[in-house]
Amino acid sequence: MQSKLKSYGLLLILPITVVILSMTMGATNFVGISELIRYSSSAISKLISGTTNLPQSSIETILWQVRLPRIVLTFIVGAALASSGNVLQAIFRNPIVDPFTLGISSGSAVGAALAMVVPVLSINISAFVFGICAVLLTYLISKTNVKSSLINMVLSGMIISGVFTAVLTLLQYISDPYKLQMIVQWTMGNLHTASWEKVEIAFYPILIGLTIIILFRWKLNLLSLGDEEALAVGVKPGLLKVILIGVATLITAACVAAVGVISLFGLIVPHISRMFFGPNNEKTVWANISIGGTLLLVIDDFSRTVMPFEIPVGVFTMLIGAPIFIYLMRKNAANWN
Repeated sequence: MQSKLKSYGLLLILPITVVILSMTMGATNFVGISELIRYSSSAISKLISGTTNLPQSSIETILWQVRLPRIVLTFIVGAALASSGNVLQAIFRNPIVDPFTLGISSGSAVGAALAMVVPVLSINISAFVFGICAVLLTYLISKTNVKSSLINMVLSGMIISGVFTAVLTLLQYISDPYKLQMIVQWTMGNLHTASWEKVEIAFYPILIGLTIIILFRWKLNLLSLGDEEALAVGVKPGLLKVILIGVATLITAACVAAVGVISLFGLIVPHISRMFFGPNNEKTVWANISIGGTLLLVIDDFSRTVMPFEIPVGVFTMLIGAPIFIYLMRKNAANWN
């Protein structure tokens, strides 16, 4: 019991610590812990006294309008992608499935690119709509004889991803140089444009999705055992899979619409969570939220401080995620069984 409390305490303390340290990191290096405490106290005093409309200093603007929205957006996106990956791996009973297997990332990328080339819709709305369309197409293509097998859905997702990738390449080819640069940056993970507006757009669908995942976390254990076992205890696996795949699609599309494509993240983090907390989804759901958000924050901190210029976070997740996944597979430490 004591070790269990320590584990859950660590899941709470670790992200708080990383968030505080992330607030002190950036191009403006003279914001330390003491300055952060002082400006935080000042912000709380203004909030209590109702004087938040007073002019802010340059440091306050950097902290509350640049760094904090980026940190919040990064954390919720990391938590959402990790949770989505865990759900899909449990449903498909396949440790190499990730949130983009169903074609969500490619569809959303096409939506965003189309909004950049032909600005009819906003980038976020267009990316979200095309992400949903991609998973619907995947489901319809995989549906044979009224039923849709999980293997068919994975293969259909690969086909849809290929088609949308081809469309994205075509959009890049016909775009002018400025829009082409925007599209390329977005497909590599675009956290440097984080704002409170983007946080608000991504927050509510992610909150709804994570809440549903938390409520259904014990049923994920039944789905990971197979349909027959789920039916034996009175759970309808078909309906439950539709709900959870829909939820995973919702939060993944919201993430991709807000920050672009972040590769391999939703594939790696569920394995790390199972390494430390075992395969029980009642535990790993909480672990994925904490570890996913914290890890993406750490990666983002590296991407904006390790070089004089900012490196897209999607490049870092690929470079870091691939060796980690190879290590887990080689050492058989993923604890899938």
